[in-house]
Amino acid sequence: MGFTDLLSDAGLTVLNNWLLTRSYITGYAFTDLVHPPRSYSASQADVVVFKALSANPDAAKYPNAARWYKHIASYEDDFATLPGDASKPYTVYGPEVAEVTLNPAKAPEVAAAPTAEEEEDVDLFGSDDEEEDAEAARIREERLAEYRKKKEAKPKVAAKSIVTLDVKPWDDETDMVGLEAAVRGIEKDGLVWGASKLIPVGFGIKKLQINLVVEDEKISLDELQEQIQDFEDYVQSTDIAAMQKL
Repeated sequence: MGFTDLLSDAGLTVLNNWLLTRSYITGYAFTDLVHPPRSYSASQADVVVFKALSANPDAAKYPNAARWYKHIASYEDDFATLPGDASKPYTVYGPEVAEVTLNPAKAPEVAAAPTAEEEEDVDLFGSDDEEEDAEAARIREERLAEYRKKKEAKPKVAAKSIVTLDVKPWDDETDMVGLEAAVRGIEKDGLVWGASKLIPVGFGIKKLQINLVVEDEKISLDELQEQIQDFEDYVQSTDIAAMQKL
């Protein structure tokens, strides 16, 4: 049977109980002594089930599912590299009988073969339940499509770094005002100059120490240093004194 509607309480309960003894969607339970937990690894099974959820399950109601969701989210940038078949739907994974997962105490009852009376009640020509299931599936897929669309449209935050740069002059006669003006005159998309100060280095010489914020994908610090060092009338050399990610 596998997982059904993961947007409903019943579906989330199935998922939560399935993950009670598992770290991942596929693999063996912790209670299986033949296959110890070290054989566990995330796979495309986790990816498709993760994508079928609209958000992290409520940790108070579904602690196992919430723990698993948070863990799989850490792989989100590397989903494509995980092993397994990405084309399979999430419904092929999970328990063979959802009722057993919802209420393990009913396992013997569910697993038992149907009686003759029960067989007579089977509707071989289908019923209105099939139409209801189709409608529920359509609504579920619409919700999932809307969620994916919103997720894809969400802008990514640009990675930035704060850098402290030391700019060293030739000697104590270098015009430090002109040096700083030349440095700040460099304008680039993704570069913002910050506070600065002059720091004595000896023999009356002072170096310019200046802070800047850069977008990592847009600014090359090596190229920026080379550009500053092109001010040959002022600059002897440059060094990165400190750097940290925002």
